[in-house]
Amino acid sequence: MDSDSRAAAGLLATLTRVAHLLADLHHPFARSAAFSYFVPPAGTRMGTVFTLPDGREVQIALTVTADAHGFAIDGAITAEDEVLLALPRKHTPDVDDGLAVLDDYADQLTRPAVRMLDGLLDDIV
Repeated sequence: MDSDSRAAAGLLATLTRVAHLLADLHHPFARSAAFSYFVPPAGTRMGTVFTLPDGREVQIALTVTADAHGFAIDGAITAEDEVLLALPRKHTPDVDDGLAVLDDYADQLTRPAVRMLDGLLDDIV
């Protein structure tokens, strides 16, 4: 397998792992639904959307796009129009660096997710 094929396989494995990590986020008092979709011309957006008992939606999502210059990765936790946590867009020319950023961003989003949901639920009652 050449280096380009190894890089593509690594990208696919990391995207799959991160999508599963985000899809496995659950909260006992909020409905959740995982999502992933294509972002033209070469990217994906993946995450989970939670619906709180008051109807508000909280979205935890990562976006990865690729172009001739490399990869761009960003992520956020949003409640309707309010940004609760925004990770800055990082650009990397190298696939391995991009995968490291993607793993790091997935961790930075999933670690505080339940705590943030708990805080929003406390505001309801």
